[in-house]
Amino acid sequence: MPFPENTPLPAPDDALPPGFAGFLADATAPPSPAPPSPAPPGRWARARFRRFERPAPSAGRTAAVHIGLFLITLATTTLAGVQLTRGDLGLLALDVFGLRGPALEAELARGLAFALPFLGVLTVHEFGHYFTARRNRVRTSLPYFIPFPMGLGTFGAVIRIRQRIFSRREFFDIGLAGPLAGFAVAVAVLAYGFTHLPPLAYLFRVHPEYARYGADYARYVYPPGAEGLTIAKPLLYRLLEATLADPARLPHPNELLHYPVLLAGALSLFFTALNLLPLGQLDGGHILYGLLGRGRFNRLAFWLFIGFVFYAGLGLFSLRSGWQTGLYGGAAYALYLGLIFWRVLPRPRQGLLLAAGIGMAQVAVATLWPGASGNPGWLVFGLLLGRLTGIYHPPAPDERPLSPGRRALGWAMVAIFVLCFTPSPFR
Repeated sequence: MPFPENTPLPAPDDALPPGFAGFLADATAPPSPAPPSPAPPGRWARARFRRFERPAPSAGRTAAVHIGLFLITLATTTLAGVQLTRGDLGLLALDVFGLRGPALEAELARGLAFALPFLGVLTVHEFGHYFTARRNRVRTSLPYFIPFPMGLGTFGAVIRIRQRIFSRREFFDIGLAGPLAGFAVAVAVLAYGFTHLPPLAYLFRVHPEYARYGADYARYVYPPGAEGLTIAKPLLYRLLEATLADPARLPHPNELLHYPVLLAGALSLFFTALNLLPLGQLDGGHILYGLLGRGRFNRLAFWLFIGFVFYAGLGLFSLRSGWQTGLYGGAAYALYLGLIFWRVLPRPRQGLLLAAGIGMAQVAVATLWPGASGNPGWLVFGLLLGRLTGIYHPPAPDERPLSPGRRALGWAMVAIFVLCFTPSPFR
């Protein structure tokens, strides 16, 4: 650790009291033997600070970590794409390693047709943050990709900001650059998918039993009211589908999982909207903080988080639930609400009262309207926001308002959030 020029170096050891090795933590250590000759002050300081300062990793090691995580994530996402295009959302398709020859090539090609565009969107998103941070002279890491052994095969990617951001404008620029860049690529992926839909013969290879019905297969295969796992369609997806797709080649909604490029594009829109949620230090939080300022944003974030958690847990419990559900599940859910709202208000007691009010309101709504239900999957995200990242935005030393051009771009990103958002990527 270098000393600033105006900071004097500590005295050498022989000027310190006996038994004192140079730092308070070493006061009880036995005295060091006197060196045969006095060491130069610079060498003395380097010897002492070597014990307390972790050396920076080498460039080769850092590159190996980033590249290794990307390659592992590419593998897990490819296997997830194989499983998803089979129509199943679960563990990775490890059985492909038992295949050989053309069968293996066909499965991996389908998995890569999902993984490459999906990871491409995530990569462009993170590098949008990275290059904008570097342009603003904010030290940051390269993206860390996060592999996951089920579902989509990844939890996305993150970059690490290594120094404080000093202005509202910098928060806005860095937060906006990622989702804007990723959104542009996601739209291009969907446009390609809709303009390059394969003929129905592709679907009949997946489901040979459909071939005898021809283009009218859906009327015979799916009776009225039949449901299955399919992709949720946000507003922008529907708009692109209506504008670009050939209706004769469009598959039934329950067959969309067999189309890897459309699947990658739809999930990319969902992840773009997820990052644009206007809470805490998510990208959407940085953008709305830039637009509104810290005071107004934090007041709005409080109510948005309440609505977010209220929707997520709606329908889990009602007065019609059995006593076992209320006794065991209700107690766990009450603990969850207490944990996430503990720090939301200035006093823990206020947070606990707020949590109790939200829980009772959810029970009342679910009792009066039994069909009302939210998406419990968001509860995990609520826990991350409430306990780890926080729902409020930190201050910046420079709170000057944004320019008119940036404000217009910020509100455009709010509109993009509305166009891309769905409560769940699957239904």
